[in-house]
Amino acid sequence: MPSQEAKLLSDFLLAPAPLRDFMTLRQFTDIFPRSHRENPAVQDLYRELHRLREAEIEHVRNDITKEVKRSRQLRRAYAQERRRTEDAHAAGIDPVALQVEEELSSHGRKKPHSLQTVHASIEDACQSIEAQIADMEADSERTLAEVQEAVGALSDLRTGRFAPSASGEDIGEEVLAALKRLEAVCANPAG
Repeated sequence: MPSQEAKLLSDFLLAPAPLRDFMTLRQFTDIFPRSHRENPAVQDLYRELHRLREAEIEHVRNDITKEVKRSRQLRRAYAQERRRTEDAHAAGIDPVALQVEEELSSHGRKKPHSLQTVHASIEDACQSIEAQIADMEADSERTLAEVQEAVGALSDLRTGRFAPSASGEDIGEEVLAALKRLEAVCANPAG
């Protein structure tokens, strides 16, 4: 009895596969113009297409067989890996947490943790998290200062008070001077 995978692949890839299952010789000859329908080459062409189609079907059947064998090997490897990880579970430890820990700390480490190595790993993880928290707090403080500065500048804009300009002049005088320069450039574009 074929496996479900082989049946599924065969049903999907091979049905209806033979040329005769979906096109008869009569239907095939009807595709050609009336003047060529009686030509013996049409029947030869149909036989050649049928032969090529059968060869392709055989090729697909072989590929399905190979895929089923490959999937059996993958299932065996998966079952072995599952048994190996199930055997590694210690009482009271969540299997998902253990898997996450293995993935995160598997950089070159193949042996399971002992009490001494797990303590050192936890200490390293704590230090790393504390450093990340400190960096995040510093970033938050910088962002807060930038936001407070922007809010202060917006408040000055709303009330009409402006900070002194870099040149020390009143901002209104600077704007008037810039407008006069613009007017001079517009009046005398050549130079």
